[in-house]
Amino acid sequence: MRLRNVFRFTCGNCASLSVVVLLCVSPAWGQGAAPETAPPLFPGGGLISYNSIFTTRGLTGSSTRIPATARPTFGHEGDFNFTWGFRRNFDLTILVPIITNHFQMVGTSTVGGTGLGDSMLLAKYRFYRRDSARGTTQASFSLGPKIPTGRTDLINSNRDRLPAGLQPGSGSTDLFAAANWTYTGLFNLRRLVADEDFHSLIRSQGTQQTRLGSDIESRFWLSYRPYESKNVAREWFIGPALTCLHSQDDHIAGVTQNGSGGDVLLAGITTYVGLRPGMHAWIGMDWDVAHTTGAQFMPVRRHISFGITQQFRLHL
Repeated sequence: MRLRNVFRFTCGNCASLSVVVLLCVSPAWGQGAAPETAPPLFPGGGLISYNSIFTTRGLTGSSTRIPATARPTFGHEGDFNFTWGFRRNFDLTILVPIITNHFQMVGTSTVGGTGLGDSMLLAKYRFYRRDSARGTTQASFSLGPKIPTGRTDLINSNRDRLPAGLQPGSGSTDLFAAANWTYTGLFNLRRLVADEDFHSLIRSQGTQQTRLGSDIESRFWLSYRPYESKNVAREWFIGPALTCLHSQDDHIAGVTQNGSGGDVLLAGITTYVGLRPGMHAWIGMDWDVAHTTGAQFMPVRRHISFGITQQFRLHL
């Protein structure tokens, strides 16, 4: 019997599972511009990156009409990221996405389109750092708004506007919050790194009187560096990742759309390669291990992310 057909869990179970994985020496975002998520950018530094994210979702139900809570069966997000390390322990990030959404049911034509997504402005603060012979432990949090810059006017062949969940933008001003933890030298192995990214997007009402369900994601990545040059200009990280996603139900015109939210557990692998000083390329792949079975829930089945980043100095 396939696990995904019988496994049911809640967000609390997800958090417990993350702790278990950590204790066993053990998250769309997916992997970001740096292999370690807790450290901020160095003071006076700049970073620019591009991240290409492909997401495939499964269909639920047998309706021949597009559900009001539909999500793309295939989506691509191209994220342009600029980060500035304006002070020790602080950095500022501007994230601008270009989003392509496609939705298709059996026997129907594909609907969707491409447009600018909602931008984000995030400030990160590293509140803890401890160095030891083993390595470095760091913790930080990030906070900022998601601004409704995205397109919300995609239509189908009948010129009817597509549901809010299929639009590149949400039309809402939302709050993004994240906590990150990085532990280098796990088991006293200098090149073994544990990295946890826990973040949430708290949504408000946007286009078409729709408040999309708020999201919570926990991602744990255990990476090892098989290669590191003496001057650290070239290095290679690789390791498994475990991601738990929780989405709340959508609300349309104040009415809760029961069964539109749910939980997904993804497992995969991510690798980073240092190409030259300050430049990294990465690729990560995750697959659905288990998910809940809400009446209108469309779980993530496959997630692929790759990108490139370049750091540079802006000022002393």
